[in-house]
Amino acid sequence: MRQPPSLEGGTPDRVAIALDQLTKKSMKILRLLCETGNQTNVLAANISQPELARKLHVTRQALSVHVTRLVDAGFIQLGRGFINVTEEGLRATGYRQNPVILTVRVTPQSQREAYEMIKKIHASEIFRVVGDADFVLVIEQRDLDSVLQTLYEIPGIVETKSLVTTENVRQYTQ
Repeated sequence: MRQPPSLEGGTPDRVAIALDQLTKKSMKILRLLCETGNQTNVLAANISQPELARKLHVTRQALSVHVTRLVDAGFIQLGRGFINVTEEGLRATGYRQNPVILTVRVTPQSQREAYEMIKKIHASEIFRVVGDADFVLVIEQRDLDSVLQTLYEIPGIVETKSLVTTENVRQYTQ
C-alpha cells in the first residue's frame, strides 16, 4: 500500500488520505457537482440528489453510498435541499486552484468601452478600482491564458499585471 503524501510537519495530508479511499464513481460525482455549482465560501451545487442519480444512471441508494463517502471525507456538505462542495472537495478534483489576481490599466478615453467588454469576461470577481489600476479580476489559474488573450483584444488596455497566488494564508469566514 502506498504511503499518503504528508505535509511539511510529517503528518499525513487529510485530502490525500481521503482521495485514496474514493472510487472513480465518487470522483465523478464530485466533479459533476463542481461543474454545476456556484462558488461562495463553498461551491453550492445546483443539482438535487435525484437529478444527480439520474445523470449518473444509478439509484438513489447507490448514490447515497458515494455521497456518504464524500461527506465523511469532508469533500461535500449535505443538507435538506442543498449540496455544497467544500474547499477540500474543490482541491481534490483540481477544480479550484489558487486564484490569479489580474490588474488592468485602461486609457481614459477607452474606459467606457473597456468596462463593457471586461464585465463579460469569465472571472470569479471583477472590480472597478481607483489607484494604480482601473480593474481587478480574480480568475482561476487554468483560465489565465484565455483571459489574457481576451484582454489583449480590448482597445485601450495599456497594461496588465498578473499576481499568481501560491497559498491562502487566511480566508474570510462569516
